[in-house]
Amino acid sequence: MSNLREYRALRPLAGACAAHGLALCVAASAAAFILLGIVSSSCSAAAASAGPDSASNADLTVDGRKWTLCAAEYGTCRFSGTRDVLYGTVEQHVVKTFSNSADCNNGVFGDPAPGVEKRCAVALTAADSSTAAKAAAAASASKDSAPESAATVPTALKAPPGQGLRCAAPSSQVRAAANGELLEADTPSDGTRLFAADKPFALVFTTRPTQNDTLNWQIRDSWNAVRASGRFPVAAGATLSTLSCASTIAGYFAVSASLERAHGQLESRGTRPAGIATFGVLPDTSAALPAIRFPYEDLHRFGGQGTAYIAPGQHCCDGDGYRPVYTALGLSWANDNRNWYMEEPKNAGTFDPASTQLLPYFRRGDIMRLIQLDGIPQWVSPTGKETHSYAPTSLAQMKDYMAKVGAESNRTRMTYFPKQRDNYYQVTWEPDADGGLPWRDTDANFVAMYKAVWEGIHQTDPHAVVMGVTYASVQANVEWMRRLGPIGIGRYMDGMTIHGYYDFGTTPSHPPERVADPGKQGTVPGALPAAMRALRHELHQYLKPGAPLFVTETGISYDIGQAYGKNYPGANVLYAQAAVVARTHLILLGEGADMTYVFYLADMPDTAPGYGIFFELDHPDGAYGAARISPKPAALAVAAMTRIIDGTDTLGPLKALPKGVYAYAFRRLGGGKIVTALWTHDNDAWNAQTGFSASQSADYRLRVDAPGTSGEVTAFDMMGNASSLPYRDGVANLKLSPAPIYVVSANAGVFKDAVMTPEGYVPR
Repeated sequence: MSNLREYRALRPLAGACAAHGLALCVAASAAAFILLGIVSSSCSAAAASAGPDSASNADLTVDGRKWTLCAAEYGTCRFSGTRDVLYGTVEQHVVKTFSNSADCNNGVFGDPAPGVEKRCAVALTAADSSTAAKAAAAASASKDSAPESAATVPTALKAPPGQGLRCAAPSSQVRAAANGELLEADTPSDGTRLFAADKPFALVFTTRPTQNDTLNWQIRDSWNAVRASGRFPVAAGATLSTLSCASTIAGYFAVSASLERAHGQLESRGTRPAGIATFGVLPDTSAALPAIRFPYEDLHRFGGQGTAYIAPGQHCCDGDGYRPVYTALGLSWANDNRNWYMEEPKNAGTFDPASTQLLPYFRRGDIMRLIQLDGIPQWVSPTGKETHSYAPTSLAQMKDYMAKVGAESNRTRMTYFPKQRDNYYQVTWEPDADGGLPWRDTDANFVAMYKAVWEGIHQTDPHAVVMGVTYASVQANVEWMRRLGPIGIGRYMDGMTIHGYYDFGTTPSHPPERVADPGKQGTVPGALPAAMRALRHELHQYLKPGAPLFVTETGISYDIGQAYGKNYPGANVLYAQAAVVARTHLILLGEGADMTYVFYLADMPDTAPGYGIFFELDHPDGAYGAARISPKPAALAVAAMTRIIDGTDTLGPLKALPKGVYAYAFRRLGGGKIVTALWTHDNDAWNAQTGFSASQSADYRLRVDAPGTSGEVTAFDMMGNASSLPYRDGVANLKLSPAPIYVVSANAGVFKDAVMTPEGYVPR
């Protein structure tokens, strides 16, 4: 929907980086790294022999403190006791506190210096719990501090004892900036506001009452149930109170607070409504679903659209807009542009396939590229302007350009993505007649353009997968394949890309199990499952067997006609959005898509409100390239879904399901366990007027093993929390709700005849 909009919105902000090359933009970071590198290379022997408790030739001073280099990037920094560990470069770094050791990588620290090799250094003195509190107060008092508390997480945080979500009484109370709102709350982190299960994190309240008061706080989950609460006294004036919290429960959480005398509530922030500050706890599903070994990285099934420049020292658009948030969520694909009108805007021959075109954040190889090719430059356009609506005046020149892109992409794959089997190219982007990039030319020229692209790319890339036609809705892709297939477009498509929209507004009130148009018979025949089955039929008709099907955009916004506001959205809308996001992508994959993109990372302008799975905290209507975000329930539903479903092949929908019950089975790669996703839906209990019912339920008996057997299977809720589920005579009794659950079982044989394999689907 917004690939072009986002690119154009970010292009002016990129400024000199786009105009003069990336090297200039990372020069400062590189220079900083050289300082660390010189110290490390000249003193590595000393560092190896000298521990952090003694000075050595590897000592350096950063931010007025003494540090000893202890590990290269991806290594392990080892020491005794509790120490602060610096990660990054002299100029760009982050400091966190650990006991005895720290893994030196972006997954632990975030990426403070994108595109530059980083190192770890350990403080020569033990961590002082008062240091961070003082720094927090200073940061809060800074005139440049954000409206929310920008406090540094105190060092030596300890998780309160027990199970569930729990927070200890304030471990510190220090003075804060005098100017500001009556109440503020935040959970300082790497910028994602996402935390590991059962690991300590800080909940920081800033209060500014005119007299001594008492703060009451609550934390609610995705279902609006209270999971923790407490109260503590606060002094008159501005105070920063830090609570140490931890949670064995995964999911989304919303903090609320008020003062007994002064009252008040948390103010709205950007697109986040008043009354809450949000954070998430990531699920750990490894006990039931150990990590998958992927034979090829391109078997990952989840990607995303949208960027957030949230790591320390970053801003839009200088840095890595994907990490740490994509890796935290489990998103492994993103778009990369090789559009002709971008690469050769003025004349032919300016794109050099031998030079390094790849942006630094892709070079790490853990987030793969879907290569965008849509659009042509003005100098080869029949209209004299860059366009997506017409074939170029010279198909031969288009073919030549695509051959260069193929050569560059093949070299890039071998260099930076050695575990990726193929390169994937998307030729057109939503050419819908009533869309933003409408095709105005003839059908014959559309096919001819695909032919030129296909031949050019395949001329130089033996691992190319050229894909299209990428209309906005599933049904539109069905209709256009019926129109273009008979005139030969399938000969120039190695796979199919679509966008997965299914209704006039994909919203909580318009979930994927129904459609708005009663002419399409209401719920089942025109809904997303039926549209996907029609699409699989067309793909089977016109493309080669086993051709991949990628869904490269699908999002769920708030309801039609709504707007961001101080009191919108409420908890029920956020719960409904999370459930519909998960159900939509499960249907797409369960009906035979190989990969699906979550749209959109954080709330942005120019579209219906609410598409983001994170709130954007700086602008009331959202923004591209967000700098501050906090999660919605949808973000944690995505994090659970990726951990549970990624690394599977699709078995398909279960047969003979009762009305209102939806179930899809997947099998883990290598002949592993079966994961069945199940939920129920009833239009009458699911609408904005009466509220999106979380209590609706349906009983279902799922066969998980052979008749006569008994035992237990694991069930995960929508947020990835595990529970043991007994079964007897091979059958588990389930209580389904509108929020998906996932049942993990071991006997694949019982699913052989119980599922309907999507037409033409071949595991990749």
